[in-house]
Parts: sequence; structure tokens; C-alpha cells
Amino acid sequence: MGKIKSIEYFRVLPRWLFVKVCDEEGNFGWGESTLEGHTQAVEGTLNGLIDRFTGYEADEIEHIWQMAWRLGFYRGGAVFMSAISGIDIALWDLKARKLKVPVYQLLGGKLRNKIAVYAWIGGDRPVDVEAAALARKAQGFTTIKMNATSDIDWLDKPSSLTSTVNRLLAVKNLGLDAALDFHGRLHKPMAKQLAALVAPHSPLFIEEPLTSEHPEGIKQLSGLTTVPIALGERLYSRWDVKRFLQDASVDILQPDISHCGGISEIRRIAAMAEAYDVAIAPHCPLGPISLAASMQIALCIPNFVIQEMSLGIHYNTMAGEHDLHSYVKDASVFEVQHGFVKALTGVGLGIEVDEEAVRRVSAKAEVWRPLEFFGGDGGIREW
Repeated sequence: MGKIKSIEYFRVLPRWLFVKVCDEEGNFGWGESTLEGHTQAVEGTLNGLIDRFTGYEADEIEHIWQMAWRLGFYRGGAVFMSAISGIDIALWDLKARKLKVPVYQLLGGKLRNKIAVYAWIGGDRPVDVEAAALARKAQGFTTIKMNATSDIDWLDKPSSLTSTVNRLLAVKNLGLDAALDFHGRLHKPMAKQLAALVAPHSPLFIEEPLTSEHPEGIKQLSGLTTVPIALGERLYSRWDVKRFLQDASVDILQPDISHCGGISEIRRIAAMAEAYDVAIAPHCPLGPISLAASMQIALCIPNFVIQEMSLGIHYNTMAGEHDLHSYVKDASVFEVQHGFVKALTGVGLGIEVDEEAVRRVSAKAEVWRPLEFFGGDGGIREW
């Protein structure tokens, strides 16, 4: 046993927020509280949690989680749960490091020896997808994801959807599977049309065909299409997920381990989903700590299907040179071969964070701002 001595957070490029927890015995663990575009809000919440949990027993992970959730009175939401997530992940890393085992060994052991992965192409306004898909294929990927459309109006011209089908076919003709991220950009009039247009061409799944605050619309859409529906990055706990499972409106849940309460909560979400025959494809356009934590879960849950990786994602390249490899001492643990990454074997999360690089970049890293889309009339469009 060892009491928590310190909890620190580090804002780093391109848009990530890392957390380090140390105990009084010299043990440490790393987590990630990244909430894209809301770094300062999460930092403020972390300040409150640091004051609260310094001095708690680091081994008592579930007690700390329940204290944060149940005795704070106001529960849930993206900011609060992202702050909890970073601390929770770091505590699991610390405990597993202390016991000299991978995190998955504390969760019942692994069910598979490698993890299916996919990467992004095309950017926020998808272009040049064929060349980008070929580059991903050369990197070892067999599956990609791309935005289905650029920004789009509430009711737009039907012809604005034609290019989506062309991009999907261009990628599939290269022998790759392709998922289409509607990104919550489309409203129901356009989402229904686009789901029907792409169905004959078998995308792997369509993601966030509507934003998650429209469960009734997603339920309606799920009855209109045979394409698997995926969502979950904007669901922050098992209570948020419950409605979609009960409605049988989603085929693949995509909880984000840095948004939904960390390792502790994503595992509970996965167990709930399994009972409804729903798969898990963890959302992770984030940093290496979030990816490693997601992979620990992917290795030990039966309903895992595929893992998102942010390697070379447009949000990373827009910010400069910092990417998945930038803050780990051995980036080869994320090497992709024939569409898979091998199971992590190191202790804790299975990665070694380059703390010197983290502290150096954090000293002058600015916050990342969300992109802004506007229509021809000046009205706001969904990002």
C-alpha cells in the first residue's frame, strides 16, 4: 500500500493532456485526460480532484472512482469524466507497474495475441483519399476511416452526397475496408439519404450518423439501414450508454477511455454491451497513453472488434511534428503489421513515457481550439 503523494498534469502538443500519479513509495503511473478543445476546463477539474485525492491509498482504485462519482453529487459530463479518466488510468498503470505485470493481467488476462486497428485518412474536408489510402496500406493498415462529408447544411442538395460514395468506392477498390464517420455533422434529413446511398457499397460501419443527444433519431435510422451503426465517443458513462442498448439502436459502441471514466468504467461499459450483443471499438484519436490503455482493454474483453489509432491523423499533422511516437521511448510497440498491432507485453500500460520530452513540450504548449464551420449564409454548421 502507498498513499498518493502527487498528481500532476501536462498539456502537450498536438492537443493532449497527460496525467502522472506518484505514491509515497516511489511508484508512479501515467494517464491521459485529453478532451479535445476543452483542455483548460479539464485542468480546472483536475485541480479540484488533486486537492481531494492526494493522501488516498493509490491501490484503492475503485474507492477513488466511486468517491469522485457518487460523493461529488453532480455527476457525469465530458469535462468531469475526462478528468476522472486520466487519474483512473494512471492508478491502474501504477498498480500494475508495482506488481510487475501488464494491466490486462489484473483484469483476468488476455483473450487475444494481437489487436485489429485502423487509421484515419482524408481530413475534416476529405480529399485525396486514394493516395492517402495507399499510404496507409503501405504502413500495414487494412482498414481506414474517413469523414463521410465535409460540413453540410441541415437540409442540403442531394448532389452534395455523391462524392461520399465515390470516395468509399475509391478506397474499397484498393482492397481496404472503410468506415465512414458522419461525425454528427449530418442532421436527420441528410443522414437518412446518405445511409441509403452507401449501404450497397458495404462500409465497415457508419459512425455518429446523428449526434448522441438524438437517441430517438438514431433508433429510427437503425431501422432504415443494414449498415452497422457505431457511436459512443460522446457518451461518458454506463448510464449514458444504457438508453442505446435498451433501444437496440447501435451495433458497435465506441467509448473513449479518456472521456468515459478510464479503465474502470470502460470495462463495465463493455460488459453491459456484451449482454446486448453489441461490439466494442474504442474511440482513440488521442495520444499514446490513451491508446495503450485502450489496448489493455481490447486484449481482455470478448466483444472487442477494432481499435482506432491517431498515427498521422490530420489533427496531429496540423499541429506540427508531434505524433504517437513523440512521447514514448519505444514506438515500435505500436507497429502495424497486416492490420494488427501485437499485444503489449510490458508492465503497466505496456509503454514507457519519455517524461523529459513531456515536461519540455508542456512548458510552452498552447491549448488546441476546435475547428469552426460556417455555411454560405454565415450560419454555424456541425464540426
